[in-house]
Amino acid sequence: MNVSLAKDLSVYQLVMGVQMPPKPLSLSPATLLSLVRAQIDLLIEQQIAATLWVKLPPEKIWQSELARYKSSVGASSLIYTCQIEESGRTRAGGDEEAGVAGEENFPLSPSSSSSSSSPHHVSVHLPPDSQLRRESFLMVLSPQFCSLILAHRPLKKRKNQTSGKINTNKNQPLLIITTVEGRVIQQVLNGIQQAITPESSPIPIDFTCPTAPQAALINQLFTKQLLRQDEINRQIITARTTKLQQLNQELHNKDQLQDEYLNNLCHELRTPLTHMKTALSLLNSPNLKPPQRQRYLQMLNTQCDQQNSLITGLLELVQIERNLEGTPLESVQLSEIVPGVVSTYQPVAQEKGIMLAYTVPTELPSIWCVSGWLRQIVINLLHNSIKFTPNGGQVWVRARIQGDYVQLEFRDTGIGIAENEIPKIFDRFYRVRTAATENYGGAGLGLTIIQQLLLRCGGSVSVKSKLYEGSTFTVQLATVGNPSRAIAIENE
Repeated sequence: MNVSLAKDLSVYQLVMGVQMPPKPLSLSPATLLSLVRAQIDLLIEQQIAATLWVKLPPEKIWQSELARYKSSVGASSLIYTCQIEESGRTRAGGDEEAGVAGEENFPLSPSSSSSSSSPHHVSVHLPPDSQLRRESFLMVLSPQFCSLILAHRPLKKRKNQTSGKINTNKNQPLLIITTVEGRVIQQVLNGIQQAITPESSPIPIDFTCPTAPQAALINQLFTKQLLRQDEINRQIITARTTKLQQLNQELHNKDQLQDEYLNNLCHELRTPLTHMKTALSLLNSPNLKPPQRQRYLQMLNTQCDQQNSLITGLLELVQIERNLEGTPLESVQLSEIVPGVVSTYQPVAQEKGIMLAYTVPTELPSIWCVSGWLRQIVINLLHNSIKFTPNGGQVWVRARIQGDYVQLEFRDTGIGIAENEIPKIFDRFYRVRTAATENYGGAGLGLTIIQQLLLRCGGSVSVKSKLYEGSTFTVQLATVGNPSRAIAIENE
């Protein structure tokens, strides 16, 4: 059977139109669910074969309550389910505007229409713009017991200053009414009957709600409501406790990382100072020969440079981490950045007898980044390639398209990195250990800075290396046409 409405209606307005209407309470969808479950519990326990008028959200958590009732008492009951007709399909319950179905706790999902074929089930078709979109209800009609549970979300409008469009605030609480007063329920039933089209399947019109239900039934209903609400509260407390435990663990892990960071920082700052103090004490020796004096002076100069590099790197890292979230990404062309950086390093490479070359096609698509960030990434990786490549070696920089990304590759014939050290090279203050006599210095922060910048713009960096044969650092940068990245940019 099918029923259609000749005119639109609102159950909430029907209820509020009676003399001395019940007062709505501002409650959560979880409380509404507990009320519905308690009502179904009572109907099943008392085996009340009732006529139900229903408009509940389509999710299984709600629809399972109706299924529970039908499986126990449904053979002698009749259920009218209100459904929104929308774009050639029907939804049992509301959509994102209805508020109840759109709540975070009960995410919207397609409804099932399998129950509509039952002879004890009647579909009531509602127009797409029906006021019932924003309402959910369960109305029970039987000679010994009648009740109504109604949830309404007020349409609170606010104007978008940029687009001028009216937006709905989905975070408003629900206005929930629950009543067993016959006069209120009869008003709703009469309003529904008057709105039904004459062409619809006939429905019983001679039903009259009892003025008041039996006191014993009311007491049982209140008891079940308390039990169901306690159950919902326990679930909420458990979920919140779990979330708090996760947050506490995250804070604990963060504290541990900060402690480790401070310990490493103190160690890195203390080491050059120890070397400088040792050199100064040795310089005071009266028997110091000129070559030894020169060696200690050189040690002081090297350690001062190391200290300066470390402090500069730390300030740079702090500045980057502070500005990462607030800096908008932009469309950048690699051909406008990479060649200029490579040309500034050509004199350094020539001084070491290193062949430095690059290939960056001008037709490469633009990438999402920040010009200054991209320049810093190229500088740090190119500087490392030249620094760790012995005299007479080679360094190549090459860019190419790879799917939705542009791949920027830095390849050298340098000293390479041991396999067990590769996972550590992006850690703060980590410096590659080498058997070579040359002290390469550095703060051990360059690769950390690169990784932070790339994470912010949706890119990545990886490395392949073999000891004494060279390394290849590969940077992946999302193109402007990358659909997944475009969505992320819009949300930033």
